[in-house]
Amino acid sequence: MLTKFIGWPELIVFLVLILLIFGVGRISKVAGEIGEGIRAFKDGLSGDKQKSKDESDVAEEQSDQEIPKSN
Repeated sequence: MLTKFIGWPELIVFLVLILLIFGVGRISKVAGEIGEGIRAFKDGLSGDKQKSKDESDVAEEQSDQEIPKSN
């Protein structure tokens, strides 16, 4: 329903108004913060997998240090 009222000209006017209100520096800062938030969210979702990998790596390193290799 809403797509009937919003076309390309309206979208361009909206973006120009946002640019005038906030400025280029502020928009790039907000976009960077949004990107960091999305990245943190993705890392949080895959954190369980990464955590188990990290734990297995630590266990391997500890076992390598405990058992001396004989030649």
